Amino acid sequence: MSTTTRQIVLDPDAARNRRARERGPVTRRSARRRGLLLPLAFLAPAGLGYLVFYLWPTVRGIWLSFTSFNLLTPAEFVGLDNYRRLVQDPLFWDSLGITVWYVVLNIGLQTVLALIIALMMHQLTRSTFLRGVVLSPFMVSNVVAALVWLWILDTQFGVANQVLEWLGVGSIGFLTDEFWSIPTIAAINVWRHMGYTALLIFAGLQTLPDTVYEAARIDGAGETRIFFSITMPLLRPILALVLIMTIIGSFQVFDTVAVTTSGGPANSTNVLQLYIYDMAFGRFQFGYAAAMSVALLIVLGIITFIQFKLTRANKTDLD
Repeated sequence: MSTTTRQIVLDPDAARNRRARERGPVTRRSARRRGLLLPLAFLAPAGLGYLVFYLWPTVRGIWLSFTSFNLLTPAEFVGLDNYRRLVQDPLFWDSLGITVWYVVLNIGLQTVLALIIALMMHQLTRSTFLRGVVLSPFMVSNVVAALVWLWILDTQFGVANQVLEWLGVGSIGFLTDEFWSIPTIAAINVWRHMGYTALLIFAGLQTLPDTVYEAARIDGAGETRIFFSITMPLLRPILALVLIMTIIGSFQVFDTVAVTTSGGPANSTNVLQLYIYDMAFGRFQFGYAAAMSVALLIVLGIITFIQFKLTRANKTDLD
């Protein structure tokens, strides 16, 4: 028996270790592959849903924007004709302007109120029950919320106008007057979404370190100075994310307008999504509707990019 054979027989652990070293790289690669299978299995349903319900409709919509398509005949490629029509369409620009005005009102009021609510929850109470109460309007369907507010704000039988009559103010056509219609729709959606926005900001406030506030109070800083010099700068990445999400959502307003005003009175609430819907499912001009959708996608992409750069959403002052 050779010396090597005697060592293997006398020391079986050394032999096993030597064999493990010989196949080590292959075994580690196999383990990594097996380790990837579980996360890929969890990601597969979401990935499939993204491909089917987001990526494919986006690609299909971009293609349809270069065609003339009415569901009854095959799509006919027309090049940039839909985009030329879009540039010359006054209703498109009017709808875009109405949508921008709605977004300004909705985001401005919603962000301020949500920030106040989040600060009150952070400073005064962190009750789980209170968070549920704040979030409860968000759990109501947009259509249901719009119907309820349509009844409340009805000019003749609504509770709101009954109260105004009792106060001597007089009846106001919240959803029938051109001046009040868009601010009213913005207020309805602020009521529904500000609780969710407040919880996002509240979650951001909980991540801020207490040591910074303690040091500021030791130096004699008041609550106002702390808010503007510490809270707001440290909360900037969270606020930037919230603004990006809420602005994108506000540009997609549809159901509240469709239920309450249907674009009236006199097209004063004809937001862009409603105009796209009318072109697609009312007039069956799917190619032109797709072109407007692509234009909205480009506008949102530009706005998001500008917001991201101006707010420095990917950087924090805690570093």
